[in-house]
Amino acid sequence: MSPAPAIGSLAGDILYGADAIAELMYGSKDCRRAIYNLIQSKSIPHFPIGTTVCARKSVLLAWIGDDVRRVGRG
Repeated sequence: MSPAPAIGSLAGDILYGADAIAELMYGSKDCRRAIYNLIQSKSIPHFPIGTTVCARKSVLLAWIGDDVRRVGRG
């Protein structure tokens, strides 16, 4: 049995695959095509692990927050 990830570690922060990213952003893995479109247009922070697209949950939430603040000022 592996030890529980430490608080603040990357283990609980990394989303593996477009399904997981779509679940966070849209509430449904059925929206994974939208994630691929955002990735292709370089509109979303992401990185590969092998051939799997990944993102950090904390970075995505900050990115969304920045967008909301920017729109609120405009």
